[in-house]
Amino acid sequence: MSEILENPRGGCVLAGINSVLGAINRVCPILHSGPGCCMQTCAAEQGQSGNKNSAFVSSVSIPSTNMLEREVVFGGLNKLRTTIQGAVDIMDADAFFVLTGCTAGIIGDDIVSVTEEFRAKGVKVYPIDTPGFAGDSNLGYEVIWNNFIDQVIKEDVPKDDKLVNVFGIVPYHDPFWSGNLEEIARILRGLGLKVNTFFTEHQGIETLENCSGAALNIIVNPWLFGKPANKFEEKFGVKSIRYPGTPIGATDTGRFVRQVAEALNLDSSVVDAFLAKEEDYVYSYLAQAIGTLSWKRYAVVGDAANVCGITRYLANDYSFTPKLAIISEPIFGEENKNRIIKELTQLEYARPPKVIFTADQFEINKALLEEEELTLIVGSSNEREAASLKGVQCIAATFPLKDRLIFNRAIAGYRGSLTLTEDLYDNL
Repeated sequence: MSEILENPRGGCVLAGINSVLGAINRVCPILHSGPGCCMQTCAAEQGQSGNKNSAFVSSVSIPSTNMLEREVVFGGLNKLRTTIQGAVDIMDADAFFVLTGCTAGIIGDDIVSVTEEFRAKGVKVYPIDTPGFAGDSNLGYEVIWNNFIDQVIKEDVPKDDKLVNVFGIVPYHDPFWSGNLEEIARILRGLGLKVNTFFTEHQGIETLENCSGAALNIIVNPWLFGKPANKFEEKFGVKSIRYPGTPIGATDTGRFVRQVAEALNLDSSVVDAFLAKEEDYVYSYLAQAIGTLSWKRYAVVGDAANVCGITRYLANDYSFTPKLAIISEPIFGEENKNRIIKELTQLEYARPPKVIFTADQFEINKALLEEEELTLIVGSSNEREAASLKGVQCIAATFPLKDRLIFNRAIAGYRGSLTLTEDLYDNL
């Protein structure tokens, strides 16, 4: 490794893949890996995401070959074959995905040939040959969607001009993923659309298989899902739009809605009526709290999507002063970094904050402690230490989030912004 990080946020590629599979209804991962990979990859993401785990199969209950010295020397395909058969016999799943850990990746076991044996028998078993050392959990999100496009999603599905797919909100890596997806789906349905979130409402393998019939892909993230989006359009003819961050509050969500409406040529009168109703709803609540919370100078620490969304909301809708925005996940490519900087610096009612890209907790704490004017930190559970040392308010709202239980609580959209605002009052 070229550098050492203090408290890296998230896990390896395998952890990211496991998070996605764990959020899809009735899907079972099968790990071809060494002992402990199941538990550790789940702990790296699900275990730090508001204290919830996959309801179907997760952690030590995931089928695994648990490769040892024998498999390293002689190969582990026979053990993989029996492990897959055992999973098929015991787990009442609609589909199985075989994932390679670092051990299998190093010795080069051919998992494709084994999965093809089961596919020939009519069992939906798909190989994903990407060992954990290939990258981080964000890469895992893109890897699994590339594999879905290559192996699972059907071609020639009839097009539905009212159907949209939502991408970019990473299960468990966003602690509020369930609630955020539910709120975004509610908003899109308010425009008369049908919505594939893939991870809520018990959507499963059938939703995946037929999602190529959508009229539009909506990427709710400033940088993730670029290559899968291009592949999706090339193979299925479904175009994508990107909304750069989590839409939070009336200003941001209105911008999100209008971008979707323009891409789909929706009736402007329907869109205007929906926005008026939603804005009236959220402002009628905010009006009840005018003067309750004093002016704040704040920092936001977390993944790019939530840092962009939270910074914009607190500045544009709540008139707080942004001082610092710290992106705590590795961002690859200057184009992606520039897009994030643009979203954080072109604010409507505030001077731009200082933007820092670092995944190192030492550097994050150093930046927070050196910013003298802060009175509020919105970040993860890791930022509580810096907030305590500075004697300022801290709201835990980004990954990793270990000291709260989160089910379907949201910070996105209209109703999620009210939840986030309530959190500002919790520990005054």
